[in-house]
Order: sequence, then structure tokens, then C-alpha cells
Amino acid sequence: GTGPIHLNEVQCRGTEKSLWNCPFRNITQEDCKHTEDAAVRCNIPYMGYENLIRLSGGRSRFEGRVEVAVGAGDGDQPRWGLVCGEGWGTLEAMVACRQLGLGFANHGLQETWYWDASNVTEMVMSGVKCAGHEMSLSHCQHHGASLSCRNTGTRFAAGVICSETASDLLLHAPLVQETAYIEDRPLHMLYCAAEENCLASSARLANWPYGHRRLLRFSSQIHNRGRADFRPKAGRHSWVWHECHRHYHSMDIFTHYDILTPNGTKVAEGHKASFCLEDTECEEDVAKRYECANFGEQGITVGCWDLYRHDIDCQWIDITDVKPGNYILQVVINPNFEVAESDFTNNAMKCNCKYDGHRIWVHSCHIGDALSEEANKRFEQYPGQLNNQI
Repeated sequence: GTGPIHLNEVQCRGTEKSLWNCPFRNITQEDCKHTEDAAVRCNIPYMGYENLIRLSGGRSRFEGRVEVAVGAGDGDQPRWGLVCGEGWGTLEAMVACRQLGLGFANHGLQETWYWDASNVTEMVMSGVKCAGHEMSLSHCQHHGASLSCRNTGTRFAAGVICSETASDLLLHAPLVQETAYIEDRPLHMLYCAAEENCLASSARLANWPYGHRRLLRFSSQIHNRGRADFRPKAGRHSWVWHECHRHYHSMDIFTHYDILTPNGTKVAEGHKASFCLEDTECEEDVAKRYECANFGEQGITVGCWDLYRHDIDCQWIDITDVKPGNYILQVVINPNFEVAESDFTNNAMKCNCKYDGHRIWVHSCHIGDALSEEANKRFEQYPGQLNNQI
């Protein structure tokens, strides 16, 4: 874990509705360290979901075209069929790999012509849309019996590549709170940032190079707490060189920064491509593996973190057009699920923001799912994005 430790020596009877209702002792940092963080493994009743899905055509049991059984509940022999690849992505693949008992998804594939090794040719499921936490594809939204698939050929059937391990990114929320400040930056220093689309759209109408933009700046420290390195989806051959800042972009969008009103309306936004995804620092006994210099490999090693300092270009939100008021600052890592992770629910961070037109106060920063339901209700009127599902 990261951040503060709240409970120590928790002694529950088992009937309490919340851990906070159990007897516990408040602690100081010396009493307890993150190496002693408590964990839990929940028991899931056996439902036989793995008998309703299989993979075909892959080079190993961890990959292949997805085939699902339909009509197995009415006493008949199940009819095996394919899943339409249209709209199929990482979240759907995560559910398929979980249902198969094969861990996590590395990739969700919309075309599988190279795995054409089965006599199953009929599409039986389309419009699959998962939140990522379901135990079976049948629990996800889908079109049901009214199949709707633009390309019903077998080459357009959904496929997966599963993995026993996955990365898991986690933003260090307290650092955002500690480092947030406002800077009025002159326009003549923002040509590079404008070229990389890091300013609000109204900046195009500004009187360049005179005047300034008001920027909310903060540092973000992104830890990989998973069991596999976080690597960009695109290979080095397709990274884009940006002459202005002299770096390669390995992902189109790595982070979303948004300012929201308490009822959820977006009033300012920023986004940052992963212009340099590397190991800034690591825990003891973990060696750095990724460094961007000299066209090096990009990624974040397990047990390491990438630090984007507040003074780096585009590490900001352009709040020039934001009126004084109370807002929510929201940061979402890997927002398009481009890279598979073991847990997407901890990818969003939220803070309360108060802006008076001259100064800004950022407080109560926390990972989206870190507070209890009661605390989240107190946190804001609008529940916002508790994880990075809208």
C-alpha cells in the first residue's frame, strides 16, 4: 500500500457492518509499516462458469478465439458459437480470462483470422460490454438473442491472450495535494505545449505571444504495484517523435486531468501522452529497467514509480477560463484501458478544490475507491468517477 495507515490491532466479532465498528487502536507511523498491510481473499462459490467458455486455435492454452456455450441451461446439449469482435476490448478480455481461470488479459483482439482452427463458425453473442469485474461474459451487457454484428465472418470473432500476471498502476494521492499550485505562465513560453495540445481550446484565440495562461500544476507519482511490468501497447516502431520537446510518445493518452463541478460537469481538462514512461525511482532491492534517453525502452517496473514533476510541460490543467467556486480535481491513469492491469478500480484519484480566482486549495485527495460509501457521500454531492468507469 501507499499513504497513511489508519487501523491497527483490529479485533472484530464478525457481526459488524464495517471495520470501523470493530475495536481497534489508533497508531503512529512507527507502530506499523506497509510491509504489515492486511489483506483478504474472498471465497467465491463454485458456479461452473469455466464450462461455458473455451479458446480455440491459439499456440498455448492462454490464447485463442473465444467460443461460448449457449442454451446449456434447458437440458439440451450446449451450442458452441463465436463472439462478435465489434467493440471487444481489454475489459471484455479481462472477464473472459477470469471466467477461463487463466488470470488476467494481456490483449483483447477484434480479429482472429490467424486462429482459424475450429469447426465452430456461427456468431452467437454480440454487443458485449463489460465493466471488468464480472465473473462471466453472460453477466456483461450484450445483445441477447437479437444478434447485431456488422461482420459475422469468423475472421472478425473476438479473441484473447491471457496472462497469469498483470501490472497495476496506482497514483500517489498525497503528493498531488502537497504539490498543487497556480502559475500564470507567459504565452511566449507555451508554444511547445500548444503544439502538443496541452492547453484549453480558447488558447488558440489568444493574442500570441502576449498575455498568459493560468495553469494548475502538481506532481504525479505513478507506482506499479502489480506483478508484471507496465509496458506501452505500441511497439517502438510506432512511437511518435516530438521535435519540440525532443521525446517519443509511446501512448496516445496516458493520463486525463479534469476539473469537475460538484454535479459532474467538466469545466477544464488536460491530458498527457506518456512522453517518457520510465523508472524514476524504485524500492530497495529493485533495479531500474526502463529509461527514455537515447530511444530507450519505456515502461514501469514492478516496485518502481514514474515521477512527473510539477515543472514539466503539460503536467497541468489550463484553468484560465474557470470561474471561482468549489470543484473536484480528478486524475485518471490509463483511461482508455490501452494496457491491461489487474485492477482498474484504483486508477482514478479525486480531490476537493476551492478556487477564489487568485488562489486554489486542494484537499481530501484520495484514490477513487479508497473511502467508504458513507465518506464518499460526505465528500461530494456527486459520486463522480469512483473508478475509471463512467
